[in-house]
Amino acid sequence: MKSVRYAYIVLTVIVVAGCASPSQPKPRGYFRIDLPEPEYVSLQSGEYRSVTGKLPYSFQANSLTKVAPHPEGEQYWIDITYPAWNVMVHCSYKPVKGNLRELSDDAQHFVFNHAGKASAIPEQAFDNPEEKVYGVMYELIGNTASPCQFYVTDSLRHFFRAAVYFNCIPNQDSLAPVVDYITNDIRHMVETMKWRE
Repeated sequence: MKSVRYAYIVLTVIVVAGCASPSQPKPRGYFRIDLPEPEYVSLQSGEYRSVTGKLPYSFQANSLTKVAPHPEGEQYWIDITYPAWNVMVHCSYKPVKGNLRELSDDAQHFVFNHAGKASAIPEQAFDNPEEKVYGVMYELIGNTASPCQFYVTDSLRHFFRAAVYFNCIPNQDSLAPVVDYITNDIRHMVETMKWRE
């Protein structure tokens, strides 16, 4: 009889303790993405040179990337891919022939096409008078198809534009580590940009 009474007491304590706090759903999680330390190589060196030929520009790209001429683009257009993350950086080049205003307006138009999905579009100006490289980099915050774009020019002869695109449905939360990694690569690309005469 005492054992039955103790069993009821223990059961009552368990039920009361179990009901003390309401259950909480677990927060949504995403797969962990391991990102290696970036190593940069010149676009004009090694395997890249054989793929791209002689370009009127040069910069350093992450060694994880693959570079190829853009299949439907104009001369000197290239695509830089990150195969591990299904990301492509579309790069276009145009010679400046009195049309600098039109080229920069077009570049800004491509950026602000994403304004409907972006929660913010901070921009960073680049000014490297030693290499005659001037431009603007845009980070598109939010679930945009392109999280980062930039253009650079020497204002007289060269105009280069690039845009990062993920080949998946954009999700700011799950892609954040890769977006940050690639944005840093793009910033390095702009900082190492040089024109080749």
